[in-house]
Amino acid sequence: MRALLVEDETDIADDVTRALTGAGYAVTHARDGEEAWFLGDTEAFDVVVLDLGLPRLDGLSVLKKWRAAERLFPVLILSARGAWTEKVDGIDAGADDYLAKPFEIGELIARVKALVRRSAGHAAPVLEVGRLRLDTRRMEICVDGAPLKLSPLEYRLLDYLAHHRGRAVSAGELADHLHGDDAADPNAIEALVARVRRKVGSDAIETRRGFGYVLRE
Repeated sequence: MRALLVEDETDIADDVTRALTGAGYAVTHARDGEEAWFLGDTEAFDVVVLDLGLPRLDGLSVLKKWRAAERLFPVLILSARGAWTEKVDGIDAGADDYLAKPFEIGELIARVKALVRRSAGHAAPVLEVGRLRLDTRRMEICVDGAPLKLSPLEYRLLDYLAHHRGRAVSAGELADHLHGDDAADPNAIEALVARVRRKVGSDAIETRRGFGYVLRE
């Protein structure tokens, strides 16, 4: 999963980046509103964490520009302004959730995961696809009830495919959402898929020639 973090306070940005990375997200960090608007308008993200008090262009204006351009990724607003009127303004502008500063990192990660699940059409934190069972809270995956030992990258591959169940995901899209700014060669994705198949079973991930990869239901 790929996350855009828009935050100009270095300490907060560092803490949130570490937490999101640990939760399995490839994080791109923008430090001002203009950079954030450009990134969100030109690149694909699964979720955005957006501060409102930004230099060059405020967060609310950035959000309005994204929504006017029909950029539909879920957005979690962060703000030191916790008044209910500020929350209403954010929701009216197109935000999906709102978290006032100071906040607990654990709560932020839980809200981000919930937004990603809901945007993919899943309400529960546990996803079941075929023989696979993914617990997004614990970042654990089982096959036929047996837990798997996976690297973080292997987990993120299955997590992304599970969130997009029923749709063939191209190697290029996987590279972008697994690696973010350091997108890997699609050939490396093919090798990653082969490695994961050896752990989950060769029939768990189907290759649709010319389209990409899909988890078998």
